[in-house]
Amino acid sequence: MITVLMIALVVFGSSIGDVFITKGMKEVGEISTLRPGALLSVAKQTIANRFFLTGVFFLAVSYFSFLAALALADLSLVVPATSISFAVKTIGAKLFLKERISPVRWTGILLVSIGVALISVP
Repeated sequence: MITVLMIALVVFGSSIGDVFITKGMKEVGEISTLRPGALLSVAKQTIANRFFLTGVFFLAVSYFSFLAALALADLSLVVPATSISFAVKTIGAKLFLKERISPVRWTGILLVSIGVALISVP
């Protein structure tokens, strides 16, 4: 049961983290130069962005949950089970970031979800 909880924290932590970091970086804007002064300005904007910081927090939760899951279960179970995060991230992109998801991507997500279900069978 604790393994399932850790895998769920990995999936949702990484999904929320990636969506929030994407939102934050879209607010910061495109990095169009490599001038040190401009890069420093972008770095300051990024570090001050609440979405970026929230995303980093959730990715840290995901990482430490992944370590805990590996201590409890085999790598051959944990890694494939966490790939359901591809589906969760896409749903987050659709709902939170208002991205358009093509039918081909939805088909891919369905196939990934079926694969995760198959590897989860004892």
